[in-house]
Amino acid sequence: MAVKKDRLRRTMMFIPGNNPSMMCDPHIYGPDSIMFDLEDSVKLAEKDAARFLVYHALRTIDFGEVEKVVRVNPLDTPFGRADIEAMVKAGADIIRLPKAETAQDVMAVDRVITEFEEKYGIEKGSVGIMAAIESGLGIINAYAIATASPRLVGMAIGAEDFVTDLKTSRSPEGTELFTARSMLLFAARAAGIAALDTVYSDVNNEEGFRKEVELIKQLGFDGKSVINPRQIAPVIEIFTPTSAEIDFAERVLEAIKEAEEKGLGVISLNGKMVDKPVVDRALRTLKLAGVAGGYRRS
Repeated sequence: MAVKKDRLRRTMMFIPGNNPSMMCDPHIYGPDSIMFDLEDSVKLAEKDAARFLVYHALRTIDFGEVEKVVRVNPLDTPFGRADIEAMVKAGADIIRLPKAETAQDVMAVDRVITEFEEKYGIEKGSVGIMAAIESGLGIINAYAIATASPRLVGMAIGAEDFVTDLKTSRSPEGTELFTARSMLLFAARAAGIAALDTVYSDVNNEEGFRKEVELIKQLGFDGKSVINPRQIAPVIEIFTPTSAEIDFAERVLEAIKEAEEKGLGVISLNGKMVDKPVVDRALRTLKLAGVAGGYRRS
């Protein structure tokens, strides 16, 4: 079974791989994805222990329909290959590659995943890859990275490493991230994969968090990484269409259905042209609203 590329990824909740108490029930807070971290949040001396903890969490805890992502250590470290083997064997849905800078980085991870899928009798192609872009070079190569492997389901920007690479720091307005966010988004859309935004580390600044979520939604991102359960509800609220948007989307689909029955390709609704892009946005609206299934055509 190929990895799902078109599922909702509005929220991806970070869980440190060396914190067993946080692994027991993160799915109850309603994130679309959980990301167990074996990289930056884990000290060097605890890398092996963290891998063991995450492996057993994936093997023993029922996370329901929540997507299970694991951020592994890079392959050029002593831990990367062992991380991938353990997580493929444990049943992770997605391997998240940190600090991706070239297409070759992604292809190398693809080869290792394939090796361990074959070793453990797992269907080839069932484990996906997500690439984290955290440097200027990674942004320059974003499209090459986005198209490097059929396993790739999305790309995410990692802001802290990125702004350090650019020799600056994060501002409340995110001015220093605007170009990188846009370039990553363009590459993801051109490749047909998801674009995910970086974490907002000040969990007590809800106003600032909401402004950033509103910005990345308007840019076109699919979702945002979160570090605290309190951040999940605001993201889902902002990404959920309003009643007016849902009503308009329903009327668009009704209008286009009538047009198809009459053999027309384009019609007018409330004085505005309704064609394929408008229909596509309507379907996206209903998917985000959780009712798109009733409008899918065979």
